[in-house]
Order: sequence, then structure tokens, then C-alpha cells
Amino acid sequence: MPPQAVVNRKEWIKARKALLDREKSFMRERDALSTARRQLPWVKVDSEYLFEDENGKHTLTDLFKDNSQLIVNHFMFGEGWDEGCPSCSMWADSFNGAVEHLQARDAGFIAVSSAPYTSIAAYKKRMGWNFPWLSCNVHDQRNSSENNPGNSQGHNFNHDYHVSFTQEEVDAGKIYYNYRDSAYAARELPGVSVFIKDETGQIFHTYSTYSRGLDNLNTTYQLLDLLPKGRDEDELDFTMAWVRRHDQYDK
Repeated sequence: MPPQAVVNRKEWIKARKALLDREKSFMRERDALSTARRQLPWVKVDSEYLFEDENGKHTLTDLFKDNSQLIVNHFMFGEGWDEGCPSCSMWADSFNGAVEHLQARDAGFIAVSSAPYTSIAAYKKRMGWNFPWLSCNVHDQRNSSENNPGNSQGHNFNHDYHVSFTQEEVDAGKIYYNYRDSAYAARELPGVSVFIKDETGQIFHTYSTYSRGLDNLNTTYQLLDLLPKGRDEDELDFTMAWVRRHDQYDK
């Protein structure tokens, strides 16, 4: 860490108040950005998606329960993986306690992954989380006829919202992520999508964010940003090289 100026309290207050002006300006701009986000047009969701948890299979409509709004965390946990992504797990530690608060404001919250639910349930128990977490890797008997061979699986949900990709897409370098063609060579990537259900039961997609757009949902990063060293990631091989699942840090 480079040496920092050391001043008396009066000079510190002067510098702090100057920064406070910038913080207030940033907060006002963030409020304006949030307003613009809410004013985005909507897209009607016409596809029928299936999800699975310990209580069986559910439609997207089911996942709203009594709420008109729904936040979906696209958690990186692919089919055949032994455990969830460590970075997504860090984010999950941040939102694990938010479900009840969101429900008080007419909003549901779930996580969705491509892994089978049995794998999700085991990892969720290991991590000690209680937020709803479902698999979108669901066989739909209704669509498994010879007339619909391409619709026999429900996990096109994450593919449709650009966080899960086929091996063919990866091999061809045709990953579309964060609203542009991407060089990522990954079958799974993180994101958050938001939906609303109107009085007639129709569902609309209102927002999705990816990559650095997820930063504000990570409490640990917001706390690190308050510290003199900040995130302290500049010398690492990649920004989140230090991150471990919360049961894997040296005690």
C-alpha cells in the first residue's frame, strides 16, 4: 500500500467533507439510474419453463407465490459439477438473509442453476443457506414427444437468459454474454434477472444484469471498498483469485 498523507483532525474533516460532496452526487446519480432502470420496457415471457426443488416441479408462475415481482439469481452450478462456483457462493452469502425482507415488499427471490436438484440440495445444506434454490434441469414429459424432441429439457431457461451455453456454442466461440459477443469459453456464467406478473397472470422480463453489474449485490465487496486497502486485487492473477467458499478459508 503506498504511503498516505497524515494530517490533523481539522484538515481531515475538510478532506472528508469534500469527498462527502462527491458521495452525495454519486448517490443522486445512482437514484436517477435506478429510476431509469424501472422505466425500461418489458418483454412478455411466452416460454413455459419448469423448475424443480424438494417439493417437486414448478412453473415460473409458481415461483412468484403471492408476490408480483421476482428476482432470479443465475447461480453458476453446472450439470456434473461437484459444488457451486466459489464466486457465486460469495454472492449467496450476501443475499441469504434477504428473502423475508424482499417478501415484505412484494418481491420473491430465488436462485436457479443447471445442476440437478439433488446436487443443489447437498451443496445448499453444506453452505447452510436457506434461500429458495431450484434446478432448471427438468425433464418435461409434456414436451418429450417425437414432435418436440428439442424441448424435452427445462434447462433452456438459463440459456434463454444468456448465462448457460451449449458446448457447441463454446467450441464455436459464439457466447453472447452481457449484451455482446464474448470471448468467455465457459458453459456457465453469472447473472441476475427480474420478472413481474400482472393482474392477468402474464409474466414479463424487466431487467437482467451480468458481470460487474452484479457488484452492488455483494455485501463483502461493498465493505472492502470502505477499507484503506480496498479490494486489494491488483496484484492477483485475476480479480477474485482470493475468493474461497466460506468453509474453505484457513481458520
